[in-house]
Amino acid sequence: MSAKHSTESATVAAPAPAAQHGFFVRLYTGTGAFEVIGKRKLWYGVSGAIVAISLLAMLVRGFTFGIDFEGGTKVSMPVDGAKGQATTEQVETVFGDALGKPPETVVIVGNGPSATVQIRTETLTNEQTEKLRVALFDAFEPKGADGQPSKLAISDSAVSSTWGGQITQKALIALVVFLVLVSIYITVRYERYMAMAALAAMFFDLIVTAGVYALVGFEVTPATVIGLLTILGFSIYDTVIVFDKVEENTAGFEHTTRRTFAEQANLAVNQTFMRSINTSLISALPIIALMVIAVWLLGVGTLQDLALVQLVGVLVGTYSSIYFATPLLVSLRERTELVSKHTKRVLRRRAAAAAKTGSDAEPDDTDTVDADEDVAGAAAEVPVSTAAPAGPAPDKPAPGARPIRPNRPSGKRRP
Repeated sequence: MSAKHSTESATVAAPAPAAQHGFFVRLYTGTGAFEVIGKRKLWYGVSGAIVAISLLAMLVRGFTFGIDFEGGTKVSMPVDGAKGQATTEQVETVFGDALGKPPETVVIVGNGPSATVQIRTETLTNEQTEKLRVALFDAFEPKGADGQPSKLAISDSAVSSTWGGQITQKALIALVVFLVLVSIYITVRYERYMAMAALAAMFFDLIVTAGVYALVGFEVTPATVIGLLTILGFSIYDTVIVFDKVEENTAGFEHTTRRTFAEQANLAVNQTFMRSINTSLISALPIIALMVIAVWLLGVGTLQDLALVQLVGVLVGTYSSIYFATPLLVSLRERTELVSKHTKRVLRRRAAAAAKTGSDAEPDDTDTVDADEDVAGAAAEVPVSTAAPAGPAPDKPAPGARPIRPNRPSGKRRP
């Protein structure tokens, strides 16, 4: 039998196009109908643009560090007073008249009766703080818990620059230790290309989350650092879910010619779509509830930093595990000789199947064994049983039916 005939008799036709179903049906079943890996250049462009915007925001706008990091004095006062409701412009005017310099920031946190004015400035002396309290009380007469004007309604807190430096150092140490431990785990758990892609996705999440904070202008507080460590852990968790399925689908891929490595990875992404979406949705709902109830309704402004970093991290982590980490893994693996040769072999077999006429049935991958790839300069696979019975060819089997092997009764399995 010639090499050409052997190659044609073992070719596997390209998978038939799946029946068209609705968007949610395809999403739920995970049949591989969504092309992610094949459009990875598009996702690289989108991811690159996101990273560029994030870096630009950090360089141009920078970060607004909270008082715990930079030190200073914070003065809080209820918005509602006996002389009406205070505005940020009025508070800035009173501050400037009392101390002869403007404050760093004046913001109103919360809504309704619980709304408060928060003034942040450089560290003030006790005399300056008392002078400011008197000026604010004379201007607005804020109401205390009993509804009557009281100086006790105005509170202040001070953080030294030394303490702020210590907090900054500890936050950086915590972040570095986390990154080192995660890097060690991923390197031990996965092969090197998966480890490289997972670590790249984690740094992608870190850069994008920091860029969002720079764009929005929220204060970076210790709660922000805690939330950042939390969402980095979530990002790794979501990437591990996808990579576990990729690892399962591509186990022994070099011994079959049904799909390329990239197609197996794309199938894995489709099969984990719903799991990633459900995990992200379940994680995002309590965070949204925290932002709506605690921040907007109750006016607990200290929780907005934690809520924002977690919400951004969950969304970015889900995106990176599907549209960045997995495509990057495929690009890295396709540079290896094993994956490159296997992809070429699959494409050659499909091309031969397309050129061959009358081959409607698709043999199972397990029914073939690889022959010497040097024959005729291409990979050739021969059927396990090459002895065909004499006589006319049997009728075509029904679509989806298991091929009947020669010299073997139909419906009986080999012991």
